[in-house]
Amino acid sequence: MSADAHPLTWLYVPGDRPEVVVKAFACGADVVVVDLEDAVAPDRKEYARAATAELLGEPPPVPVHVRVNALGGPLAEADLRALSALPGVSGLRLPKVTSPSDVVRVAERAAPADGGAIPLYALLETALGVEQAFAVASSHRALRGIALGEADLRADLGVREDSGLDWARSRVVVAARAAGLAPPAQSIYPDLRDLDGLAASCAHGRALGFLGRTAIHPRQLPVIERAYLPGPEEIESAEAVVKAAAADPGAQALSDGRFVDAAVVAAAHRTLALARSRR
Repeated sequence: MSADAHPLTWLYVPGDRPEVVVKAFACGADVVVVDLEDAVAPDRKEYARAATAELLGEPPPVPVHVRVNALGGPLAEADLRALSALPGVSGLRLPKVTSPSDVVRVAERAAPADGGAIPLYALLETALGVEQAFAVASSHRALRGIALGEADLRADLGVREDSGLDWARSRVVVAARAAGLAPPAQSIYPDLRDLDGLAASCAHGRALGFLGRTAIHPRQLPVIERAYLPGPEEIESAEAVVKAAAADPGAQALSDGRFVDAAVVAAAHRTLALARSRR
């Protein structure tokens, strides 16, 4: 992945297993996410925080985000005190965000002494969070992305079929775009053995406008990357659009019947840029 490329894979690892975190650095994920929240038992929270702080006292070989504990509680406050200023932390993931004020409070609390802003990523995991998607997405300059936490959202809504989350997924994609943020990454696919199901789910997510996905095991990473990268036919089609537009900048119909206008050309450029970013 080139330095300016958008990440496609985020690998979650539990913060109370620093040896696993170190191994994750070499797994090929674009971003490693150290989880201090759901993946850590209550009696291991303090150890997880201390181990993560020690590990990230120096910059690791890949970008590392940390998912802190539930906002507003003492655990999250301790997480922010211990981690915000560490050179190895590239971003903070905020669980169960329900309002813009959640983001603003963390942004103010975690602001570095040099006046910069540590990148924040808001996870929308409840009905209220989804309803506040655009307000959250546009809440603070430090916020770099939003995403769904589908396991919690599924429970909150009582959704039994996967398709029942599609409206919320589209809501988050639209909110991110409207706020000028990067396309959100898909939530985790919980069945580690079902790689075909993961690939199909990624294809569906890509069709909805997501870009990339979080994972909970290294074996999921290549499946996610393949699903989100343009294939040879897509690249060939995009190249044909760009070539036609260069020859005639106006709206036109290609020989295969496709209509090309400025929006189609912009999409083709995005496809080619994504393909080039992984070379």
